[in-house]
Amino acid sequence: MFHNTGGTAVRSGTVTFGTHIIGALGIDWATVKSTETLPAPIAAGARKDTTWTVCVDAWRVPLGMRIETRDVSVRWK
Repeated sequence: MFHNTGGTAVRSGTVTFGTHIIGALGIDWATVKSTETLPAPIAAGARKDTTWTVCVDAWRVPLGMRIETRDVSVRWK
């Protein structure tokens, strides 16, 4: 969920996800970044609830490993 707590509308921007590939013993093997367009405009004080599907190539996640999206950053204008 995005909540614009500022005094003006957010007109555009991007959201970047850092999806971590985790080994069976909990070791973080790699991070795959993906960027999507922010669901703009978001009026001042408004909230927007959006979901995205994060895809990782199957060869990056061998049997016994898993993925976790741990990092999220937003840039807006």
